[in-house]
Amino acid sequence: MPHCVIEYSRPLELTVSPEDLMESVYLGAVSSELFEEAAIKVRAIPYDHYRVTAGIESGMRFIHVTARILSGRNREQKRLLSSGLLKCLERFSLENVSLTVEVVDMDREVYAKTVVL
Repeated sequence: MPHCVIEYSRPLELTVSPEDLMESVYLGAVSSELFEEAAIKVRAIPYDHYRVTAGIESGMRFIHVTARILSGRNREQKRLLSSGLLKCLERFSLENVSLTVEVVDMDREVYAKTVVL
């Protein structure tokens, strides 16, 4: 745990690769010291169609990271995770881009998981 989902505007791939985005988010989650490294899952979803700010003509792009974590962490831990992930995205020094991070609790009592090999 966590599940880190990176949503981004596809034109960003001209500047930063999806692999680099995923590695940065992975390292941000590791640096939080809230999770075992082997438990961190990261995936990236590009969007071809999106609207950011007042209109498409603005050329604004976006990266939004959702970190879905099992419930039980306190507000300060979640704040440190979100700010740490945001700092990892800021290191790319991108321009004309909206960077956002959201931490979402998953109900520990109803979360289910199995690994099929």
